[in-house]
Amino acid sequence: MRAKISQLDKNTLVINEIPYGTNTSSLIDSILKANDKGKIKIKKIEDNTAAEVEILIHLPSGISPDKTIDALYAFTACESSISPLGCIIEDNKPLFIGVTEMLKRSTDATVELLKQELEIQLSELEEQWHFASLERIFIENRIYRDIEEEETWEGVIAAIDKGLKPYTTHLRRAVTEEDIVRLTEIRIKRISKFDLDKAQQHLESLEEKIAQVKHHLEHLIEFAINYFKNLKETYGKDKERKSEIRIFDDIEATKVVIRNTKLYVNREEGFVGTSLKRDEYVTDCSDIDDIIVFTKDGLMQVTKVDAKTFVGKNIIHVAVFKKKDKRTIYNMIYKDGKGGASYIKRFNVTSITRDKSYDLTAGTPNSQVLYFSANPNGEAEVVTVNLRQAGSIKKLKWDIDFADVLIKGRSSKGNIVTKYSVKRIELKEKGVSTLKPRKIWFDDVVRRLNVDGRGELIGEFKGDDLLLIITQKGVVKTILPVLTSHFDEDMIVPEKYNPNKPISAIYWEGEKERFYVKRFMIENGNKEENFITDHPKSYLEIVSTDWLPVVEVEFPKPRGKDPKENLRLELEDFIAVKGIKAMGNQLTSEKVKNINLLEPLPYEEKEPEDAEDMEVVDEENISSEIESKGQSGTTSKNDTYENDGEEGQTTLF
Repeated sequence: MRAKISQLDKNTLVINEIPYGTNTSSLIDSILKANDKGKIKIKKIEDNTAAEVEILIHLPSGISPDKTIDALYAFTACESSISPLGCIIEDNKPLFIGVTEMLKRSTDATVELLKQELEIQLSELEEQWHFASLERIFIENRIYRDIEEEETWEGVIAAIDKGLKPYTTHLRRAVTEEDIVRLTEIRIKRISKFDLDKAQQHLESLEEKIAQVKHHLEHLIEFAINYFKNLKETYGKDKERKSEIRIFDDIEATKVVIRNTKLYVNREEGFVGTSLKRDEYVTDCSDIDDIIVFTKDGLMQVTKVDAKTFVGKNIIHVAVFKKKDKRTIYNMIYKDGKGGASYIKRFNVTSITRDKSYDLTAGTPNSQVLYFSANPNGEAEVVTVNLRQAGSIKKLKWDIDFADVLIKGRSSKGNIVTKYSVKRIELKEKGVSTLKPRKIWFDDVVRRLNVDGRGELIGEFKGDDLLLIITQKGVVKTILPVLTSHFDEDMIVPEKYNPNKPISAIYWEGEKERFYVKRFMIENGNKEENFITDHPKSYLEIVSTDWLPVVEVEFPKPRGKDPKENLRLELEDFIAVKGIKAMGNQLTSEKVKNINLLEPLPYEEKEPEDAEDMEVVDEENISSEIESKGQSGTTSKNDTYENDGEEGQTTLF
């Protein structure tokens, strides 16, 4: 069960409903405890509860409301799990069963009761039909006259029984003495007013009811369903369900917890923890996080965050571990034992046993990691391998692209790089992601990118995709969508960059004191460029990244004259695409009251042509190809899965 939490404004949340069985004071206490433990960050709480629940939660500036709502559900009494335990009495003993079984038993019992009721109703109708038939025979055939000369009760019963026998062959059961006694109780007044037609109609009506009851018995389940429907129609009005049945999203506590602790590492001695403040700072973390550690001898371990933990000497990489993370790819080159061959591999770590040491090499003693990088979005860099001078080796230096290596499990041995001794491996070129596109959102409150679904969806980014940034100052640039990027408060456009789509802008030119329109393409995406003039009074009025934007210009009403009609402009027809430094065309020589951006015209972008099919190379061919590069010094790049992402952390040895 969940409380109803909504965002009142940028820095305020409001709770209007609380879980059943929870009072406001206990809920507020749980929120304050979570704040004291550092699980969430709040500024203050106001309890305005009167006839209805209203709890205001004020957040510090820079804290994401979406993330805080998830954290409230994860760490406070805003969400509570209930396990209904159904109990019935069977054979005078309590029996605990599930709701489904309870409903099944209740329904079966109801069906059985309905069957019994129908059987009773059928019996009563048949009795009514039986006596109505006897009454008709008794009166229609004047059998009552046969008892006029009888002097004893036994004689009366015998006379009536004898008179009925010729006419009772069609009856559904035998005539009993009790039936005859009931016939003697018919009054003379009823006999004198007997109507044969009405009697026949009554019998036919009874026969129809009997047939209907028999039909219900033959189709008992259908009758029971209609019975339940009738109950709902008759008694269900204004009695709708008050509770709401919903399936809540699973919230991962490690994603929404406030990381209020700093993690440190002593690489040489092999210690990690939050108390090693004199050693190297790694990252912010929380007390519920796990950390993953790699050492130079090719061992990997995942352990809980603690004050000080020994994980193994010569640490080469340490970070907060994310469960089921398939996007973080580790690139590694290692030497297989003393004097052995060197191997290259790419792998991810999705599930492990905590505090267990995993060997990422082939397991040969004295193996050593020569190169290692952790890539949050599956980036594949290019490295240069340098060999030691030995014997008749002709080529001592060549490049390897990690994009040529398939991503496999951590236990994979990898592909051979060279059989000769490696002097060093150097990073030559940072790569792009080789994974499928990932969705990226922008949280306007904290001005950060995220992949957790908070804020506005920007798009799906592949390896070489860029993020377009436009600010209110008239500055445009493109950057890699790195999740750690910071954005200024005056940023007005963050979206996926399309190099084929022009940018349209209307700005006030300070020197000429007129509005100008321009459409341009980004000429140098690697640096910031100003697309409005440098005059101190120049400012950006409207910017659009639509293919075919449309604007409406409103003019002020002159005194004593009729107002001028609004001007509607399709910017593609108004001005051609020019250079980013071009001033553009004057919008109008008239004074302008307002400029409104309207709905753009429809436009369908052409799909890019499919690339030619490329040959898939298996691991053995890749192994021999990489090894041959060591001798020839040539490189080739096979097909990759593209996606963009953050820059990986690289360690060289």
